[in-house]
Amino acid sequence: MTDQALPPLLRVTRETGGAAAPEPLDLGARVRSLRKARGWTLEQAAKQAGLARSTLSKIENGQMSPTYDALKKLAQGLEISVPQLFTPPSRDRINGRMAVTRVGEGTAKATATYEHDLLADALSQKRMMPYRARIRARSVEEFGGWVRHDGEEFLYVLTGVVRLFTEFYEPIEMRRGDSAYYDATMGHNVISVSVEDATVLWVTSLD
Repeated sequence: MTDQALPPLLRVTRETGGAAAPEPLDLGARVRSLRKARGWTLEQAAKQAGLARSTLSKIENGQMSPTYDALKKLAQGLEISVPQLFTPPSRDRINGRMAVTRVGEGTAKATATYEHDLLADALSQKRMMPYRARIRARSVEEFGGWVRHDGEEFLYVLTGVVRLFTEFYEPIEMRRGDSAYYDATMGHNVISVSVEDATVLWVTSLD
């Protein structure tokens, strides 16, 4: 490829039913998508790529055909290869699954220490399990040992105050809005230290 202007709308090839078919790719939209996926403003992305903000804006809006040098800078700034700039996001695995769980519609599962409301329970073969829980336990002794299971886990405090105990770290007190992400094979327990039972959102990976 020579160091010359490239058209803002490029064509790429993908496999469809065994035959190659052209699919239009809007380079500007692709660059904008990659930038937003990283949570960057135009200024941040332009600085990362070593381009002027106005230049990046024109590229994203299809008002400028970038040179190969500009493409290399963009790719380096986005920490991808130049070919990846022209590769649309894979749609092979899109299946359109969605589940909405209204307030009070979660599947209830109660234990001696927690009251769980399983969310999106109607979906099978999920890759993560979200659930809202009311923390009944007030001491780790109520668990009779560590809770541990496969996967990783995300904990977000909705109401009240909890204390997160883990096998390898000091206990952590967490309040509304606090969150923790941890290896679920590591022993862990959560208790409520507020007057009322605390409530949390848990998301556990299933693979």
